[in-house]
Amino acid sequence: MNKKFKILTNFIKDMSSETPDVQSYLFVKENISKYHLNIDITSKALKNRMIEVSTILKFEDKNSSEKKSHFEIVYISIIRIDENVKDSKEIKKIVICDLQNAIYPKIEKIFLNLLDLSGFSGVKIEKKIDFNKLYNERID
Repeated sequence: MNKKFKILTNFIKDMSSETPDVQSYLFVKENISKYHLNIDITSKALKNRMIEVSTILKFEDKNSSEKKSHFEIVYISIIRIDENVKDSKEIKKIVICDLQNAIYPKIEKIFLNLLDLSGFSGVKIEKKIDFNKLYNERID
């Protein structure tokens, strides 16, 4: 199978761990199992068949508690699309599915390290992201 894209580079554009005070930290430490991981993928075309892809992970409490922490990472990938790829749906699949399957294990490891170094050790992301499903939801 011919690879339809090449990762030219990737890097952490922004990483954030915010806990406002000790009371919030203690509350979050007890309730971090209620936090949910959200992912957002955006892209913008560059020149020469290159695309900048932003993969944003947010780990947050959806409840309206005043005591909460915020964790977020913005991970940038610059890819070049193969000349034979012309269809916009195929390009979307590369961005939302194929690229994410290639880079997500690294992003997840970085994100779990961020949580650990922020004082929230032992956090596990139980729900794995199905990028094929995500792609199919976006094209419908």
